[in-house]
Amino acid sequence: MATGWVCHERYFWHDTGTAPLGASADHLEPLRHPDHPGTKRRFRNLVEVSGLLDALVPLKPRPATEDELLRVHTEAHVTRMRELSESGGGDAGDGGSPFGRGSYEIAALAAGGVITAVDAVLSGTVSNAYALVRPPGHHALPDRGMGFCMFGNIAVAAEHARSRGVGRIAVVDWDVHHGNGTQAIFEADPGVLAVSLHQDGLFPEAAGAVTERGIGAGEGFTVNVPLPAGSGSGAYLDAFDRVVEPAVRAFRPDLVFVASGFDASAFDPLARMSLHSDAYRWLTSRVLSLGAPVVVAHEGGYSPEYVPFCGLAVVETLSGVRTPVTDPFLGSLLTVPGQDLAAHQREAVDRAAAALDPEAVRPRP
Repeated sequence: MATGWVCHERYFWHDTGTAPLGASADHLEPLRHPDHPGTKRRFRNLVEVSGLLDALVPLKPRPATEDELLRVHTEAHVTRMRELSESGGGDAGDGGSPFGRGSYEIAALAAGGVITAVDAVLSGTVSNAYALVRPPGHHALPDRGMGFCMFGNIAVAAEHARSRGVGRIAVVDWDVHHGNGTQAIFEADPGVLAVSLHQDGLFPEAAGAVTERGIGAGEGFTVNVPLPAGSGSGAYLDAFDRVVEPAVRAFRPDLVFVASGFDASAFDPLARMSLHSDAYRWLTSRVLSLGAPVVVAHEGGYSPEYVPFCGLAVVETLSGVRTPVTDPFLGSLLTVPGQDLAAHQREAVDRAAAALDPEAVRPRP
């Protein structure tokens, strides 16, 4: 089983500067932005030093063209990102997503990196692929960026896949924040099943309720599983067993994307979930069992200490290669309270399962 690996030095040059502090900026020393390059670089370095990189098929990313970006974004948004980038930088759209000079080209290379992974999978060069891209993409709306995202990397790659004849596409988003951008782009589209598992009420505020099921022809093709803060592997696996897997299997996709954020880990500073590296290993195995080719695109994850171990677990599972690396945090995380499914977490999954209609997403003759 050959696994493709997309990464590029320029991804680490996307400059997010310091964290926006608003009115408090006059009273507190600036702190680096949460989406700094160090976390993903440490993940990349662990893949190399572990020896796993030697078992992967390197895939050289190319930039998404403007026409490819315009398949999911408005011309005004693409133009604004380019002009701000050329003039020295700006914000993607929500006041908390800064970028510097040259980030338009880097963001286009990120979207293009996921396209590269798609092409390699569709051509049979690899069985699956991991795209370690930056900036992330699942919050980017058609007309603006947000949540550290400039362009919808998976959405752009999904439209590229459809231009190559792929019919039905599923997106499984396990980033801890709701995949609102992907949902907004495809919510009226019955050709894309968008599934998001996320911490309830975290970001964007009030987004990702189980009642958000798509609109018009796309009704039923949006599936949200908001989980209570503190959820661990028990809640995630229950959600996958009773919501994600039934939805995706009923949909019968030709291609599955995973929006792979590691911010649901126990050590992430921007969320309050409890996943560990083995949980990501188990979730990856479940996705691979769904019967369609898999392209994994990196999204969030802000713990430089722990993201590398979670990421390594996913890539090991994709490739079927286990390295000698052990997760030094895993033993303690397996024993902390909260890994087992709790009653209130089961009730949250119950609500998501009740909102799911597998028959609505089955292919019609």
